[in-house]
Amino acid sequence: MGVPLLDLKGQYASLKDELDAAVTGVVESQYFINGPVVKSFEQDAAAFVGAKHAVGVASGTDALLLSLWALGIGRGDEVITTPYTFFATAGAVARLGATPVFVDIEPGTMNIDPAAVEAAITPATKAIIPVHLFGVSCDMDALGAISERHSVPLIEDAAQSMGSTWRGKQTGSMGATGCFSFFPSKNLGCWGDGGLITVQDDDLAALIRKLKAHGSFPKYHHAIVGANSRLDALQAAVLQVKLPHLLDWAAARRRVMATYRSLCADAGIGDAVVFQSVPEHAVAAFHQCVVRVPNRDAVLAGLKERGIGTAVYYPKCLHQQECFADLGYGEGSLPVAEAAQRETLALPIFPELTEGQQAEVVGALSALIG
Repeated sequence: MGVPLLDLKGQYASLKDELDAAVTGVVESQYFINGPVVKSFEQDAAAFVGAKHAVGVASGTDALLLSLWALGIGRGDEVITTPYTFFATAGAVARLGATPVFVDIEPGTMNIDPAAVEAAITPATKAIIPVHLFGVSCDMDALGAISERHSVPLIEDAAQSMGSTWRGKQTGSMGATGCFSFFPSKNLGCWGDGGLITVQDDDLAALIRKLKAHGSFPKYHHAIVGANSRLDALQAAVLQVKLPHLLDWAAARRRVMATYRSLCADAGIGDAVVFQSVPEHAVAAFHQCVVRVPNRDAVLAGLKERGIGTAVYYPKCLHQQECFADLGYGEGSLPVAEAAQRETLALPIFPELTEGQQAEVVGALSALIG
């Protein structure tokens, strides 16, 4: 029958009346920019994450950009991050004239390797951006210790990890800022672009609020130059309806992952299909189900032929992208990340995925691998 990589229609159907009413309420109010709905969502999101402040912005990319900007990062500065992530993580660094410094990842979690971060620290290092990849938290004990030891702030790229925790703390609550994306495919997704920055420090939060509104405070008074990056009220209304369900959806995703592991073991491919590992102190929200398989490209093509939704996250590491060629990273310079780009693919995962659908996915995998 085929299985989609992601299906958002079931989620919408389960919340249709509430979502439609929330959006209609905004339309009837004709209050589309800022306003009470955005403020209310920001308060709810801050409470969920465990942050003192939450600032709605136009996208997860802008969340990263504004965080770096507010921390004063620019030309001549270095920012350490992972090469195995979506482009925005490093793109935001480059847009401010700073230099992304890519370090390798851990083979199991596929998250940034803290030992590699420590080794890359220089006097020019002004920030570290760990990415909680695919909804699995980085080792925040190790990264936090590095941050404190070298007085270098952490900017958490939590775009894929809302609902994930480290030692009971939500991702996005442990750095100088936490950066979230509400792109429709995210675990908490809106109906367009949207993002959020979580902050503990009052002064930093106030500066981010100024920067996202052309540097204006009070209105029409500009002590600094900023940008135009607002989370609009329609998106905030959608997100506010969905937020109370996020932990239940995360739990459903963990059940899906457990079922995949069990089905693969029963099919005799439990050793061939290697799942992303989760650190002892982490509880994952599993934005994606990314696995290593033998003969990845052949398996990828075979799954597509059988109607199984699949994709590669990510087919080309950031240090190998043409726009960063002048940074001088050669083939083999970050071997663990480069192995991940060759060996991994994503399997269907969403809260409404049935065990029957999962059995179809694993059956196809078994036929291709076994």
